[in-house]
Amino acid sequence: MGPASLAHLWPLFGLELRTPRLFLRVIRDEDLSPMVEAAASGIHPPERNPFTFPWTSVPGDQLPTNTAVHVWRTRAETGPDQWTIPLGVWLDGAFVGVQDLRAARFTAVRSVTTGSWLRRSAQGRGVGREMRAAGLVYAFDYLGATEATSEAASWNAASLGVSHSLGYTENGSRRELWGDAVEDVTYVRITPQALRRPPWTLHVAGHDAVARFLGLGAP
Repeated sequence: MGPASLAHLWPLFGLELRTPRLFLRVIRDEDLSPMVEAAASGIHPPERNPFTFPWTSVPGDQLPTNTAVHVWRTRAETGPDQWTIPLGVWLDGAFVGVQDLRAARFTAVRSVTTGSWLRRSAQGRGVGREMRAAGLVYAFDYLGATEATSEAASWNAASLGVSHSLGYTENGSRRELWGDAVEDVTYVRITPQALRRPPWTLHVAGHDAVARFLGLGAP
């Protein structure tokens, strides 16, 4: 039984988003190997890790298992009260990164947090902005979020540049343990009204079952 046919057991497997260049879907077990290969190919310079938890710095032989465990854990912890939607991102048929949407007590708070990574060979081509825009449009127009937040180390001009280009505003900063170092971290926030919407239509499949599973009803 393939992942698509398992959508009646795990509705997130049926969710698919499409932009003019990108195909995004919730990560399945069959995607774990290409996901590991994309991460292992390089995401950032070795001397600066942009992730709160420095998962890319583990020895290479640990990356496959750690990746699989992370994906399985997010599935096990996803339900109406707390959830993660981990969207794998494909460009020209190749797995190039992940765009996450995360929330806690969403039915009351209506706030999501985004996180993402993109293999270096796909960077510098506007892919990061397009995948973040896809996640935001889905969160606002389909899930009914009223705000989205994100964060980045203050030196991470690429991530903050994507945020500013989409209409986020800075929402404070503080020093935190960021991976293995103490960094100044910048927080950003955006609402549906502030979003600089892309000049394309997001095509969505499989949303109704996801909405019911997350306790949001269906449109």
